[in-house]
Amino acid sequence: MTTPTLTTTGRVTSTRAHTTRDSLTMLRRSLRHTLRSPDSLITAIALPILLMLLFVYVFGGAIDAGTEYLHYVVPGILVLCAAWGASTTAVSVSSDMTEGIITRFRTLDIAQSAVLTGHVLASTIRNVVTTALVATLAVLMGFRPTTDVARWFLAIALIAGFVVALSLLCAGLGILARTPEAASGLTFGFLFLPYVSSAFVPTETMPSWLHGFAEHQPMTPIIETLRALLWDTPVGNSGWLALAWIVGVSIFGYGFATLMYRRRADTRN
Repeated sequence: MTTPTLTTTGRVTSTRAHTTRDSLTMLRRSLRHTLRSPDSLITAIALPILLMLLFVYVFGGAIDAGTEYLHYVVPGILVLCAAWGASTTAVSVSSDMTEGIITRFRTLDIAQSAVLTGHVLASTIRNVVTTALVATLAVLMGFRPTTDVARWFLAIALIAGFVVALSLLCAGLGILARTPEAASGLTFGFLFLPYVSSAFVPTETMPSWLHGFAEHQPMTPIIETLRALLWDTPVGNSGWLALAWIVGVSIFGYGFATLMYRRRADTRN
């Protein structure tokens, strides 16, 4: 008679399945919270739409971007929309940390990483949906990208990767903040960066002391890469720079969020 044994591979597979199941549960929880608080979702959609209408119909006629202004500004608006939506992750994570639900989660048999994973996945889904709605309005306004299916896929992947990276970083800031209001304040810089980039005007038109910052901050290469993908023009070095920023922020954000989560959770024991 043989004695049944559990191999290392079996334990690893079971642990991964457990973590995946818990992460999906937390994802559903975060999405339900979004549906119960539609005001934040409406704000995430309304702000980029209002800015697009403002810049195209009020300022667009006075801005020389070297092409039709609607075609120039839409990629920047899409990145701004993603940044705004991802920043709300900090508020939702901070709410969990301050309302005591994390203490309850730690008493349950769930993977601790699932809590943050659920928030980040929910942020990605929310932002892909809101970005698609803003892009649809842009098409109704006359935006007509000239690209193929492969580049459309890369453009969507770029936005999704940007959202994941920023959501990870915002999750860490949400844990660091002591209140949801403070978390909202900590993410203000992410909403400001697109304005000091090539989103609305070419960086060459900026003063020399500002031009260097606009060129070397993460939003500009991401926007320029998205613009090139949508208009089927050479991506150049901006593609590699955008990828480096996204990967770098993702790694830092993951490490930062994990470290802060463990520290905050331990202090509650």
